[in-house]
Amino acid sequence: MNSSRVARKTVLNGSSLVLLIPSRAWAAGGELPSLVLDIGYCILLAGVLAAIFIRLRIPEIAAFLVAGLVAGPIGAGLVNDVANIDTIAQLGLVLLLFVIGLEIDLRKLLSSGRVLIVSGLLQYPLCVALGFVLIKLLVWLGISGELLASASYAPLYVGFIIAASSTLLVVKLFQENFQLDTEVGRIALGLLIFQDIWAIVVIALQPNFDNPQIGRILLSFIGIGALIAIAVLLARYVAMIGFRWIAKTPEIILVAALSWCFLIVFLGLNLDTVSETLFGFNLHLAVGAGMSALIAGASVASLPYATEIIGKVGVVKDFFVTLFFVGLGMGIPRPEGMDVIVLAILFAALALLARYVVFLPLLYFTGLDRRCAAVASTRLAQVSEFSLVIAFLGTQLGHIPVGLNSAAIFAFVITALLTPVLYSRADDLHERLGPVLQRLGFKAPAATQVEEHQSFAIAILGFHRIASSLLYQLAKSRPELLPETLVVDFNAQIHSRIAALGASAKYGDLQNSATLHHAGIDKARVVVCTVPDDVLIGTTNRKLVTMVRQMNPGAVIIANAIELRQVEELYAVGADYVFLQRVESARAVELAVEKALNGDIADFRHNLELAEGKWSERSEVLD
Repeated sequence: MNSSRVARKTVLNGSSLVLLIPSRAWAAGGELPSLVLDIGYCILLAGVLAAIFIRLRIPEIAAFLVAGLVAGPIGAGLVNDVANIDTIAQLGLVLLLFVIGLEIDLRKLLSSGRVLIVSGLLQYPLCVALGFVLIKLLVWLGISGELLASASYAPLYVGFIIAASSTLLVVKLFQENFQLDTEVGRIALGLLIFQDIWAIVVIALQPNFDNPQIGRILLSFIGIGALIAIAVLLARYVAMIGFRWIAKTPEIILVAALSWCFLIVFLGLNLDTVSETLFGFNLHLAVGAGMSALIAGASVASLPYATEIIGKVGVVKDFFVTLFFVGLGMGIPRPEGMDVIVLAILFAALALLARYVVFLPLLYFTGLDRRCAAVASTRLAQVSEFSLVIAFLGTQLGHIPVGLNSAAIFAFVITALLTPVLYSRADDLHERLGPVLQRLGFKAPAATQVEEHQSFAIAILGFHRIASSLLYQLAKSRPELLPETLVVDFNAQIHSRIAALGASAKYGDLQNSATLHHAGIDKARVVVCTVPDDVLIGTTNRKLVTMVRQMNPGAVIIANAIELRQVEELYAVGADYVFLQRVESARAVELAVEKALNGDIADFRHNLELAEGKWSERSEVLD
């Protein structure tokens, strides 16, 4: 019986693989071009494996990498020309960086001030130094292995490998969780930009490590500056007009956005041609495609069409990013021995160590609170795509052996698989490390002083956009309530601005009942949960309502729901009023529509602005 089952299973597996083997097309239409066929195999495997992996609660990135392994040379060999996928996959990286540029708010980024500038300038070289010293120590102790001991440049390259984080992985997760505009998101993005700049410096220096040409580096930065100036001028005087022309034809927005992206990319890549044409010699000003795409996005980020562009490009970007990971899976080499795997694990461990030995102290001592510093450091704990480029160039230049490059690739894979888990567990890790960090001198964020016996009229749990607008409305219409208003939130960076309005701010994790009790929630008359479930970390409105009702049976609890079915669930666990943002917004829009139908929309807007002022001029804690 068992042998027949094995036979049936073998036949089924064989027949399923037959479906993937290309055959001659006898019907009309002919054979598919090799590029289309290769992409088809990759998307088919990625989709099937992603569904299975998600069902098993395994990150989808793992599915894409495994799909590449199955399709690639060391797997079933379905894709013979890996260059096909690599070419298409690079589009994913360009489009991702374009979208990142669109979401960069330079004012908010620069508002991080000393934290970002000092950390960005020091983090990369300090990590390189850490990797260099640790590998030198292992070599001196005689436990480094032949791959590290045989190459004089190996310690330096290990430093490069662990110094930078993955822009692709980190920004993708911040985007998916709508946290790119948070304090942690902005710091992470800023550090990634600094790391990319440092990587450009390293790549410029690599061919001349024995005799570095500083002039070429300066010319590279001059090229970046020139491209930024050109992009800003074109965005203001050309792109703005073009997007205004097609604003009423939204289906063209995608084409226009991609045209703009590649216009700036082509300009960046051909700055040397321009300099040769104008000046008769090559100034080496060319800017890479990735940096050019970032500049292209940032240059039109302030246009009123930026949100529409992000939505349109995002769909296409996800397709190519999937191919990027599948292509990466195909590029994973066959391990040449256990030495490569051991080194890969070592590199991954060193990358994680660097985040807590370098990143966290730098961010904390430059002004970021402990929680934000720890969470940002944890979420940046992976090897960068740029590190792989540097390691590959190192093998081409003869600086390091091929095996060390293979170890870097495997280290990237290991950290890529860990990244989704580390991202979601970053707050939990901070809580677990809290006592250790406290003993090491990393103090918990100091909240505004709240007397233990003080009671509050209003307690706001979590501070996001709704809470920001609510606090503004209270300051305008009921300022006497502000001294009796408490805000509990873990973003200590905004506590001083909340306190400036007259309210009390308390650092606290919303999923911890002891924290909420200590903050004074048990004494509040009205408790408002303003943050929706898709932004909350580690808890939900239902859990919050249940917890608050238990500790404060007499409070009036106002909760936030996203879906209609959640309303009754929240009432069932103790909420007194549940609001849905879409319903509340629809009421306001309905009134505006009614005024518009009656021909009174201009008067309606005028009277509203007279009563409340222009919304663009509101001075809220959060923009």
